[in-house]
Amino acid sequence: MIKRSCKVKASGISIRWKLAAYLAVFIAIVLIVTWVFQFYLLNNFYEMIKRRELTQSSATLAEHVEAEDLSILAYTYALNCTMAVAVYRFDGDVLVPIVNVDATGQQGIAISNHQLTKYYHKAEENGGTYLGKFTFGGYEVGNQPAPPFGNDTQDPNHEIKVSRARLVHLQLVQGASEETYLIVLNASVQPLASTVQTLKTQFLWILSILLVCAAVMVLLLYRHISSPLMRMNEAAKQLALGRYDVEFSGLGYQETRELADTLNYASHELSRLDRLQKELIANISHDLRTPLTMIKGYSEVMRDIPGENTAENMQVVIDETTRLSELVNDLLDLSKIQSGTRKPEPERFDLTLAVEEIMKRYDTFVRHKGYHITFVADCNVEIYADHGMILQVLYNLINNAVNYTGADLSVIVTQTVRDNRVRISVTDTGDGIPPEQMPLIWDRYYKIDKVHRRAMIGTGLGLSIVKGILELHDAAYGVDSRVGDGSTFWFELPTVPAEESTTDFHHTEE
Repeated sequence: MIKRSCKVKASGISIRWKLAAYLAVFIAIVLIVTWVFQFYLLNNFYEMIKRRELTQSSATLAEHVEAEDLSILAYTYALNCTMAVAVYRFDGDVLVPIVNVDATGQQGIAISNHQLTKYYHKAEENGGTYLGKFTFGGYEVGNQPAPPFGNDTQDPNHEIKVSRARLVHLQLVQGASEETYLIVLNASVQPLASTVQTLKTQFLWILSILLVCAAVMVLLLYRHISSPLMRMNEAAKQLALGRYDVEFSGLGYQETRELADTLNYASHELSRLDRLQKELIANISHDLRTPLTMIKGYSEVMRDIPGENTAENMQVVIDETTRLSELVNDLLDLSKIQSGTRKPEPERFDLTLAVEEIMKRYDTFVRHKGYHITFVADCNVEIYADHGMILQVLYNLINNAVNYTGADLSVIVTQTVRDNRVRISVTDTGDGIPPEQMPLIWDRYYKIDKVHRRAMIGTGLGLSIVKGILELHDAAYGVDSRVGDGSTFWFELPTVPAEESTTDFHHTEE
């Protein structure tokens, strides 16, 4: 006995480790992005937002520079944006303060009159606005080192770079009274070192929590995705060993349930095909054994017994040899059709005349066996198909009806044409087919009664060959049957216009 094994070495990474790796990469990307934005770009975003607040507030105040509610509006913006607001009116070359509101707690605009005049000219050169960054003492922040604390001799034009600074926005406004106003907004840019340190501490806690959550998520995903797949893999190994009664369970997600349903369907189909294969082998063995036994027996009789070398005994040997040849040919035809090596070679021919020619070939059989085979057609019709294949379909359907017809030995072949399609029907008067077994009768050697008996005509492979040929022609086919009332096998093909119409009606009875 040969024991089959199903040990397959699969390369690659397990799905649980892939899930863990994907989650780890995702968490790493999130943390890196968070780190960059929170720690390295926080000051930049903070300053960008403060600059936008100053610009928008200055634009609104410019629209109301001569309005009565200017003081209230300046107070509102100062509180909401935590800044100092000052509005000056030019009286000649002198700046006369109109509004001065400070919500920063740092004693208003920390810029000397000299520097204010200087940056006023910058605003004038810049189209009426100027936004600068200043530090303690009114020095503008740049890239140079800061002057010593309290050094009053330092050049006020010298730019320095410090962590604590103030943003100052200046805007020149021409009022409706032709007077010129200067709006100065001052907001503190606070150093965020303590805030960043707080965020770093939070970041470490967030990292720890995310790692724990990732581990839990991997376990949950493993339980709902990987575990069902592993169970189905084990069941598939059993299926590969020929155990078709295994059940695939895909508890979890929709995809795993659909996969389990597909595998269960495949298992059912494989079980059915295995059963049919065993039946096929048994039935073919039966069909081969019977003629071989008869050929051997009659040959031994003719060899050993004088006078038995008669024409009748020789005819039996010839008939059984012919049956063996037909069986082998049918098996070869079926194999060629199913493998795709046999292709239709369509041609235009008269289907009605072809059926009539077939009916004439049953003359001898009808006379000797007492069968009644009738052909009824409403008109001649032409089709475009493989002539030899369609004849084979007709032969097999008629042979099947002969083998299974009732006690009256009657078979009716009918041709009807409707909507440019022709239907050929072959009806017997046998026992009929149960509804649940109709889809199975096209399988090789399928027997309704499960008891194999030798066909009177043909080899028992006829319906399988019919199915293969008709599917090659994209033809519709089927069977209508009721238990006790016989069966009607039919197929339909498209017609082609006849060169000359005919109104001849045919009724041939054999």
